[in-house]
Amino acid sequence: MRNPHEVLIKPVVSEKSTDLMAQNKYTFQVDPQANKIEIKHAVETIFKVDVTEVRTMNVNGKLKRQGRFTGYTPNWKKAVVTIKEGQRIPIFEE
Repeated sequence: MRNPHEVLIKPVVSEKSTDLMAQNKYTFQVDPQANKIEIKHAVETIFKVDVTEVRTMNVNGKLKRQGRFTGYTPNWKKAVVTIKEGQRIPIFEE
């Protein structure tokens, strides 16, 4: 199994992900090759919480313009992790 810090890249902080925290669901950007088992192990190891469910999705890059040039932002993978009732991840509380 890989190092947990290689699996989780960064937390996703948006209006939708902030609303999901009321339901004990936390959103992370993860390594595109990571599977649900690796994501669950990484969250449990780093944050010392019990994960009950992991949902993943691949997010396609958006079309961006820089003057007359166009390009795409990179594709990335997002994971929504549900943790046990009554537990919190402190990185999102700050």
